[in-house]
Amino acid sequence: MQMEMLGQIRHENVVPLRAFYYSKDEKLLVSDFMRDGSLSALLHGSRGSGRTPLGWDNRMRIALSTARGLAHLHVSGKVIHGNIKASNILLRPEQEACISDFGLNPLFGNTTPPSRVASYRAPEVLETRKVSFKSDVYSFGVLLLELLTGKAPNQASLGEEGIDLPRWVQSVVREEWTAEVFDVELMRYHSIEEEMVQLLQIAMTCVSTAPDQRPTMPEVVRMIEEMNRVETDDGLRQSSDDPSKGSDSQTPPTESRTTPRSGTP
Repeated sequence: MQMEMLGQIRHENVVPLRAFYYSKDEKLLVSDFMRDGSLSALLHGSRGSGRTPLGWDNRMRIALSTARGLAHLHVSGKVIHGNIKASNILLRPEQEACISDFGLNPLFGNTTPPSRVASYRAPEVLETRKVSFKSDVYSFGVLLLELLTGKAPNQASLGEEGIDLPRWVQSVVREEWTAEVFDVELMRYHSIEEEMVQLLQIAMTCVSTAPDQRPTMPEVVRMIEEMNRVETDDGLRQSSDDPSKGSDSQTPPTESRTTPRSGTP
């Protein structure tokens, strides 16, 4: 049975399913309570004065732990998530991400989603309503763009009416205004330009229009892990979440950069 199989999945970046109730009129899932809430609330809630911005190292931690959880679903569980979005990424202390609401498409189907969900959907899913491992990769790519830009995928201010987040990012990068895509809350951090551009490149590969041009989730995990292997002389990764470091901490990335440089950021 689908729910029993989902209940057997165990991984530190997947919210464990503890119990379920299924009837014609009511369907309930019981899982662990994640007191730190969702990525959606953390990234988009209460923007403005008094808000504590989500720092770059924490965004990278969320990106990598989400990728690991999704790769586990794909490889070990043989499970297509089918509904990757920021509200389904729940957080443990220290900003470790855990994926929830996975593998439910066989039970609930893939009806026409509201706009805020459709904006995570791969083009082929919008046409066929059939999810796949590669459509999960597309949705994860949109999630990475959300972490980089600070914009919700359905945000109305992305330009022309109806434009989605991947198309908006592509249009900005095409005009060589790459710095314009990044969240203004990231501009306070010192020397993270190269990492942001690298993660942007990974995201854009994930949201390729053609499914066979997208990487697998294990490949995505490896690419993000390679970014995290920037080390200092004492073997520790340089933290970029201290905005006080460096006199140029307010300097935005070079506007025309679309490919990363070699060397340490």
